[in-house]
Amino acid sequence: IPLSSGMILLTWQKIAPTALLYQISPSLNMEILIMLAILSTMVGGWGGLNQTQMRKILAYSSIAHMGWTVIIAMINPNLMILSLMIYIMTTLALFMTLNLSSTTKIKSISNLWNKSTPMTMIVFLTLLSLGGLPPLTGFMPKWLILQELIINNNPTMAIVMALSALLSLFFYMRIIYVSSLTMFPTNNNLKLHWFFTQMKTTNLIPILTTISSMLLPLSPILITMT
Repeated sequence: IPLSSGMILLTWQKIAPTALLYQISPSLNMEILIMLAILSTMVGGWGGLNQTQMRKILAYSSIAHMGWTVIIAMINPNLMILSLMIYIMTTLALFMTLNLSSTTKIKSISNLWNKSTPMTMIVFLTLLSLGGLPPLTGFMPKWLILQELIINNNPTMAIVMALSALLSLFFYMRIIYVSSLTMFPTNNNLKLHWFFTQMKTTNLIPILTTISSMLLPLSPILITMT
């Protein structure tokens, strides 16, 4: 499917089921939620390890993130909404960047260095934020969810969820590692023609990238809101 359609499937389509979960959260079964969350994070993590298509990787990443969203639905529904909002903003920034650069495969990201280094850095930042690497914004919901699980006497689930997050972070890091090693040092300015030509972009990409990577210092404010 086109990247724009994939962006809608992974963002807008999650709002309705999440709103339903929010409304029925007091009557949910905690054991079923924990089982579904663990299955989602494990399937999303393992499934993305053997993929080379960015759309498939982001699809498995979406499954893993829904596991984090579901497990906190009964304990703190407001935190579930916060997690979904951060995921949607980060995913929008990533998909819009990939769509502008027509990047659909991992090997295409390595060629993106020559087209636009700023866009490559945006892809890297958003991928690391999706993986929950501190000090980026994506670390905040995972940190708060693990904290809530521990407070509610579920340290085992917190450990399992933290370990499962390493699977997603691994294939994000693998994308960055492979892409960053394909830009060899050179004195030829033709390989850096992005510096001399202006690519088409939108104002939303810098805004969404800033939100998806620099909101961690606002954690105390967001904690009081949830």
